[in-house]
Amino acid sequence: MSHPTGIHVAGRWQPGASRIENRNPSDLSDVIGDYGQADAASLDEALAAAQRAQPLWWRAGVQKRHDVLMAIGTGLMARADEIGRLVSREEGKPLAEGRGEVYRAGQFFTYFAAEALRLHGDLAESVRPGIEIDMRREPVGVVAVISPWNFPVATPAWKIAPALAFGNAVVWKPANLTPASACVLTDIITRQDIPAGLFNLVSGPGREVGQRLVESREVDAISFTGSVPVGRGIAAGAVANLTKLQMEMGSKNPMLVMEDADLDLAVAHAASAAFGGTGQKCTAASRLIVHEAVHDAFVERLVAAARALRVGHALEAGTQIGPVVSEGQLGQDLDYIGIGKAEGAELLCGGGRLDRDTEGCFMAPAVFAGTRNDMRINREEMFAPITCIIRAGSYGEALAIANDSDFGLAAGIITRSLARASHFRANIRAGCVMVNLPTAGTDYHVAFGGRGASSYGPREQGRYAAEFYTSVKTAYVAAGVAE
Repeated sequence: MSHPTGIHVAGRWQPGASRIENRNPSDLSDVIGDYGQADAASLDEALAAAQRAQPLWWRAGVQKRHDVLMAIGTGLMARADEIGRLVSREEGKPLAEGRGEVYRAGQFFTYFAAEALRLHGDLAESVRPGIEIDMRREPVGVVAVISPWNFPVATPAWKIAPALAFGNAVVWKPANLTPASACVLTDIITRQDIPAGLFNLVSGPGREVGQRLVESREVDAISFTGSVPVGRGIAAGAVANLTKLQMEMGSKNPMLVMEDADLDLAVAHAASAAFGGTGQKCTAASRLIVHEAVHDAFVERLVAAARALRVGHALEAGTQIGPVVSEGQLGQDLDYIGIGKAEGAELLCGGGRLDRDTEGCFMAPAVFAGTRNDMRINREEMFAPITCIIRAGSYGEALAIANDSDFGLAAGIITRSLARASHFRANIRAGCVMVNLPTAGTDYHVAFGGRGASSYGPREQGRYAAEFYTSVKTAYVAAGVAE
């Protein structure tokens, strides 16, 4: 598959001010290509072009926006296998997950194509006679999208699709670890009949491009997904301009396994949530809080399940766990294994680098037992195929442990008790709650987000996305007396 490898600014592909190399984490000898990097000048050009294009796009009307988004979405879904292979090759997720991600990205665009037609307002009666009131939603203007590498097509899609559906222009800075996916998505979007400069790809270093983007007075809103430290920096940079912010950041998601749980179900969901996507998901279950009555049986089965997982090349048939995304990420993951051991946690399996037929960033899924909630491995987001088991003596204790975190994105419980499940849904401090399901796995048409250090600003996805990507205008009209 051939695709552009530059940046896209003001309606045209450009080579970029510099280039970076992109390697396959399943096979470090496989160079996917070298990709363009923006600089301050190209970013400024993109912002100016976006400012010019946005009013044209808004005036094009809802049918036009619907048609463009439908074309993008159906194009992605039709090419899910082709683009999914590229995603798996450069990010490391198994091929089935790569295909699924691209198809899901297409669904975001087709969903928001329909939402473009549903951008309804409200009417209200005035307390004063002879005055009519209407409230309508209008675009915020130019939206900066800053997205991570772990879902290089789906995460930007759920930001870009509503931004375009509601009449905004977009300047997108993707993660530098996955430039190929960014270029392919940009190529699909910019081949549509849209104003030049409506959509801009400005890959580049965070210090030069990212910081300048968030501090720009030409940006009306910023949607960011990434780490808490970077999110705090973005907020600090944007506050001078009072730029509208939507940020999804870290997590430390708990899954409770109660004494009445179906253990086979609990183990399957825990393994899926902890190790799917090599643990590189913001919804991964990294804290497994297990009732003492089933603790030992659960631990034995989970360790057996983790050891049975097939770790290998992302494009190889039968692979269940691919490599982590890069050498740097693997080094960080292995550091956390050392931290857990030093804190007194018991490493029951995994935690080491694996040799395969190709030189890659492979790591054996790790299970720690005997952990406490005050350990760093239970306080910090590791973004790794590592999960930690905490023993609890009761449901109340398990709930208290789960809520004792700076984060609050996803949380789950495995139980047969309807009363306990209902209590958990009402009392867990998290934005996404799963009952008898993995913590990882959400639908595309409903709100997504968390609490605490996990999220800041309006929710993403579904109808709730309009709260961020639009601004409400209230109009008062005194029509006078008809003659």
